[in-house]
Amino acid sequence: VSDDLGGEDAGCGGPGLVWLHMAAELHPRSGKLIGLSNSNRTAQRNQPVQEFNHGLVLSREPLRDRDVFTVRIDKKVNSWSGSIEIGVTALDPAGLEFPSSATGLKGGSWIVSGCSVLKDSRSVLEEYGRDLDQLGEGDRVGIQRNGKGELHLWVNGQDCGTAASGLPSRLWAVVDLYGKCTQVTVVSCEPPPEMDGEEVEDEIVSTQAVSIMADACRSHDDRAGAIMLSAAGATTTMMNGSHQLFDVFNNAIVSLYRGGSSSNSSPAGSSGGVAGLGVAAGSMTTNDALLFHEKCGTLIKLSNNNKTGERRRPLDEFNNGVVMTNRPLRNNEMFEIRIDKLVDKWSGSIEIGVTTHNPNNLDYPATMTNLRSGTIMMSGCGILTNGKGTRREYCEFSLDELQEGDHIGLMRKATGALHFYINGIDQGVAANQTPGVVYGVVDLYGMAVKVTIVHNHNHSDRLRRNNAIMRALSPDVGRPRPALSLTPEPDVPDRLLFHLNCGQKAAIISDGRTALRPHATDDFNHGVVLSNRPLHSNEVFQVRIDKMVDKWAGSIEIGVTTHNPTYLQLPSTMTNLRSGTWMMTGNGVMHNGTTILDEYGHNLDRLKAGDTVGVVRKEDGSLHFFVNGVPQGPAAWNVPPSVYAVVDLYGQAAQATIMDDMADLPPLPDDSSEGPTAMSPGSPCSVSGATAANDLRFHQLHGTNAVITNGGRTALRQNCRSEFNDAIVILNRCLRDGELFEIVIQKMVDRWSGSIEAGVTAIRPEELEFPNTMTDIDYDTWMLSGTAIMQDGNTMRNNYGCDLDSLTTGSRIGMMRTATGDLHYFINGLDQGVACTGLPPEVYAVIDLYGQCVQVSITSSSGPLDNSLCTSNITEKSFPIHSPVAGVAHRLHSKHGKNVVLLGDGCQALRVDGYAHGIVFSAKELKTDEVFEVKINKVDDRWSGSLHVGLTTLQPPDLPSCPLSGLSPSLTQLRSKVTWVLAGSEVRRNGVLQRQNYGCSLDRLTVGNRVGVKRCSDDTMHILIDGEDMGPAATAVAKNVYAVLDLYGKVTAVSIVSSTLVEDSESVKAPSLSPDSCSEGEQDSTPCENEPALVPTVMTFLENHGKNIQLSNQNLTAARVSSYNQGLLVTAQALPRQQLFQVCIDRLNPSWTSSLSLGVIGHSPDRLNFPSTACCLKRSVWLLQRDSVFHNSLKICENYGPNLDTCPEGTILGLLVDSSGCLHLFVNGMDQGVAAQDIPSPCYPLIDLYGQCEQVTIVTNHVSVVGGEREDMRCQGDMEKADMVDGIKESVCWTPPPEVNPNKTCEYQALCSRFKELLTLPDGYFNEDAKYNLCYCESCHKLRGDEAYYKRGEPPRDYALPFGWCRFALRIKTHCEVSNAFKKWHIAYHGTSVGSLRRILDHNQLLSAESSSIFSLSPVKTEGHGSYGEPEENSAPEREIPRVQLSPTMRYSGLEVFAPKVQFRDPRSLRCHQAQVGFQVCVRPGSYKVGPTSLGISEPLDPRFSNAEIEWITKEKGGTLLYGLLIRVE
Repeated sequence: VSDDLGGEDAGCGGPGLVWLHMAAELHPRSGKLIGLSNSNRTAQRNQPVQEFNHGLVLSREPLRDRDVFTVRIDKKVNSWSGSIEIGVTALDPAGLEFPSSATGLKGGSWIVSGCSVLKDSRSVLEEYGRDLDQLGEGDRVGIQRNGKGELHLWVNGQDCGTAASGLPSRLWAVVDLYGKCTQVTVVSCEPPPEMDGEEVEDEIVSTQAVSIMADACRSHDDRAGAIMLSAAGATTTMMNGSHQLFDVFNNAIVSLYRGGSSSNSSPAGSSGGVAGLGVAAGSMTTNDALLFHEKCGTLIKLSNNNKTGERRRPLDEFNNGVVMTNRPLRNNEMFEIRIDKLVDKWSGSIEIGVTTHNPNNLDYPATMTNLRSGTIMMSGCGILTNGKGTRREYCEFSLDELQEGDHIGLMRKATGALHFYINGIDQGVAANQTPGVVYGVVDLYGMAVKVTIVHNHNHSDRLRRNNAIMRALSPDVGRPRPALSLTPEPDVPDRLLFHLNCGQKAAIISDGRTALRPHATDDFNHGVVLSNRPLHSNEVFQVRIDKMVDKWAGSIEIGVTTHNPTYLQLPSTMTNLRSGTWMMTGNGVMHNGTTILDEYGHNLDRLKAGDTVGVVRKEDGSLHFFVNGVPQGPAAWNVPPSVYAVVDLYGQAAQATIMDDMADLPPLPDDSSEGPTAMSPGSPCSVSGATAANDLRFHQLHGTNAVITNGGRTALRQNCRSEFNDAIVILNRCLRDGELFEIVIQKMVDRWSGSIEAGVTAIRPEELEFPNTMTDIDYDTWMLSGTAIMQDGNTMRNNYGCDLDSLTTGSRIGMMRTATGDLHYFINGLDQGVACTGLPPEVYAVIDLYGQCVQVSITSSSGPLDNSLCTSNITEKSFPIHSPVAGVAHRLHSKHGKNVVLLGDGCQALRVDGYAHGIVFSAKELKTDEVFEVKINKVDDRWSGSLHVGLTTLQPPDLPSCPLSGLSPSLTQLRSKVTWVLAGSEVRRNGVLQRQNYGCSLDRLTVGNRVGVKRCSDDTMHILIDGEDMGPAATAVAKNVYAVLDLYGKVTAVSIVSSTLVEDSESVKAPSLSPDSCSEGEQDSTPCENEPALVPTVMTFLENHGKNIQLSNQNLTAARVSSYNQGLLVTAQALPRQQLFQVCIDRLNPSWTSSLSLGVIGHSPDRLNFPSTACCLKRSVWLLQRDSVFHNSLKICENYGPNLDTCPEGTILGLLVDSSGCLHLFVNGMDQGVAAQDIPSPCYPLIDLYGQCEQVTIVTNHVSVVGGEREDMRCQGDMEKADMVDGIKESVCWTPPPEVNPNKTCEYQALCSRFKELLTLPDGYFNEDAKYNLCYCESCHKLRGDEAYYKRGEPPRDYALPFGWCRFALRIKTHCEVSNAFKKWHIAYHGTSVGSLRRILDHNQLLSAESSSIFSLSPVKTEGHGSYGEPEENSAPEREIPRVQLSPTMRYSGLEVFAPKVQFRDPRSLRCHQAQVGFQVCVRPGSYKVGPTSLGISEPLDPRFSNAEIEWITKEKGGTLLYGLLIRVE
């Protein structure tokens, strides 16, 4: 050891220290942009914002063995991608010509870049160690060559393992200040602390531990238990606080678990003890690594030294993507791949398995499940053996649901059992008696496009697999012992903190107590943080939200996971994790990425800075969440022990702090987006909650189906449509003598019989075992059920003064125990008399949310309510409260006085406390002459004064969130904006008396009277009482005013009886629709008839919309003015049956991806709370997105219509619900068929201006559609089949109207046109009218509604449209020159080379095989000329008839053997592409012979045509006519 340490034993000033000092400096020669300072220890890249490279520096002296050359990152910029790169080189810097970056070094150079290792510019190892691009300022990076000639990377003092081996002895350290990294400082060049004299002891300890495990393996059947026992002994006697032994144990367990130690064990104390643990370890250094075999499926492209396979043309082809390993799998050898790329087009996805077929001899099938021998494949979640299902549900994971980045592995055990692994987790035995020699096989099918083999030497993957395997062996094995903790805290060893391993965009501060996203305004995800240890049973993990940003949608998510944070590869969001994870997100609960509770508890997206959220796993395995200290009820069951707490700082949530000690809790950041007044009601930091005079709340203990929200003030029964009981709630303390406890019924359903039950009990909540109903309790309980008073479950008296079963929404129920022990009930404030006597002094009020009663809230002087919960659909299937009036009723605005509760979907208002603070507004501004009218429902004669009514210029949307404690207590005091109000019989303007003795005094009104207000066209305010206009009350009233009411004094409840003003409009002729009979395929079609003219409803956009939407053009045009989402729109009017609603895409922004989606919503959108995107709507919504149909966010149909993401500007999209309730999509007037059925009435069109789509306009004028009669157009049903070519008539070629032609902005057609221009073919050969040119790319042919196959000719014969090609119409002779019989010819295709195009066009006929050198067919002798057309002038008669190959499908004629590919550079993008050419031709029936393929292809090329009839050979000249030039570009 002393010799190895060299100069460290030298005296002060000795040569060892001098040499070390020089090695810790940078060489004066460096990259051209580098500036050195600080005695050549600091390097800075000049012009860091303008230049990203030329930042290379090297060490001054060569490195000594085991010295770690360490630099600190001082500065970074965000202008570039990539960051610091570090490594070693054998090149002497004195004579080095510096390249622009370290990856350009050769001649013996090893560089770590990102998480890859490169040798002489070539990648030798992927996904190694830490990703250098993710390091920040202050992090330290070091490079080392150890005594064995191995290269090691060190990050912040941690060894990342071996990066390369076989390094020469003389090497210089290399640092590249690349990309974001602009300045570094050399901090040391010396051996690491753990590499001193203790190294020998550690190696002995490790070797002895391995020996103990090997001996245990040989002597015990229960290998895992023996290892744990022996390892514990070794740790106790020989471990000295180091965590390295734990890693040795992990590796030993993995090797033993895979069965590898039996064949590769080493004697104790030998140098090969660790490396010889098993096959997994041994494979790290073998040269026979698993790769993909060079022979693979026809569409597969291999790269990355045959470790990566990718399917070409993933959007056009879904199969022919089979890849196999280059050698058979060994026993217990893991074959694992990572999914790199998926496409969202096909159904089905990756399949993986084994086969006995040798890839050298295998004729690869289109899919591996087609093989009928020697093959076992996992497909979906089942197992297929020789193409037949043997296990339908093998595991809980489905391969079709895996995402990019997920891992799939398989292993054939020595016993012959085949196991599959998903993200490192063993899924169990898939098949027994697997053959001994099998190859690994992967089928890149459907959605799966690209995969990479993951080798066992991959550091992060090995750790992740170790953790999963150890967790499967024992719950305690998968986490480090406290003594082995990387960050021990001797003072508080068991304190809950955040683990230092966190998301890419997260950071841990305040000694592990606080987590934040430092750049929360730039990134919305990658903010996952976990606790540093597992939670104990019944231990509450609670965090406070410190900081919020208002840029994103969504907010904090919290939960638990079985994954150890030390080894977990943190996802972008925890809901992406598919195993061992339970998360509360929004107001739902997700398990392994799947929603298990759709409506649960308080919505986390509504929380503000200062609110708290918590989670606890109880001893019974149930999981509970807390919001502001209030339990939300059980969220999941059977949660395993030893789970870690998880917080996902997602979206708006930017910072959170663990709350384990309120005394030293740090204050909220000064830059919080909201002040204290913006906190959620019920928050412990909330001012209103802290100053509440009444402390009555529902207790946190309650029935199974009950949920407590709103800071303990609101109780509801979840799953109210499927559960009717188990929802008992009880008060948090005893009732005081003479104290009134009152609740209001907020929600009911009509599904059950029976309703709320209320009473008192002397049983303490902690001692109460909550039964199904309170009447089941047989001691110390008094209840009112219906009209019956019950004591201890027995009826004491019937026909009590009130009937609880008759109460409705808005009714109030109160209970009071008098000082004499009597129990009184109060209904809507009225005492119902003594119910029973002799109550004990300490009783708790109890409510049973039974039957029809779903939700109640405490109303008696308990402070302001959280009214956001009063009408929310918090239960799983909320019962809709119908509007009290027909049509589109007026609504009240969600902003109102603090004592008001809105009911009935905003149609009813109830004052629940006091006599004031009852101001409510109309939801919208009143239109001219529009009456806003309410009916008085309840009065309380204990108060004086009455309802106030008027108009105000105050904008309710500008008010802060409810409850509005800052709003004036009465309407007469509202003076912040101009307000006109009638109070009694006095009219006031901003409190100033304007008029006395106006009309009937409002003080005289009582239950049943109606009061209305309107602003007339002469700018006057009129009041209406019971429908009678009282005349002008005020003049000079502003135009933009809201109706305003004050539930003041005796008036406590009102309901709206008016509806919105519907303006008459001129009749607009409805667009006629094409009947289904107008299709090409019918023989006897009838003429198309127009639908009867309808008088459609005038459609406009509703003013309630997404926050990024701006309406104009009388609400006919909508534009998204910011970001890429928050662009939801609905129409103000319901869509009548049989009326076509159409919008035109006005503007697209190519900066974004994806585009608009549209559909219908089955409930009124007036009070709809719009989410960020339409896919988040989950109630009565049918949505067309891309080429799929979704219902309530679930996909119900694929490959429907065109891909909406590809619709260009000018496209007109329409929606129609037919008389049968079926939803249709129209594209440019063409019906795409039924998209969904059973659409309710009424329904409202819904549009999401997402991504590229930034503006649409409702089409109000008549737009011609297929089927409409025009002078130059007939319905296709009127044409003969012979008239049709690809659904287009030659003489009158139908295309969509020019203004909606989908081809005008097709990029693929433009690219093909540019290639055609490069061919320099004469324009005279092509049709001058561009409308005959058709693009058959996926988007265009779907926009036109093309079928894949058509019939043509006499007799009719099938042909396929050339999907994927672009056709340029050729000039053909007119019908007067060529017989009309031409229209009855068949359609075929001919592939050719680019070099033959000009000769074919010059001769106006296809060339023979000799001329084109493409076909090997020989010409046939003929007696006559046989030409249908006239021979060319001065041409001699030909005696040899060329035989030309044709096909009814371009899938055959477009093969490369017929249509060779040529490479060209696009003059616009300067990118290189490959192109093919061919012809669409008309061929005379009888002039060709149908036969089999001449290529010997066995697989079917086209599903419509068998290989026995896919090739046509011409028999005579003149039987073909060139119709169009076809071009395909890759």
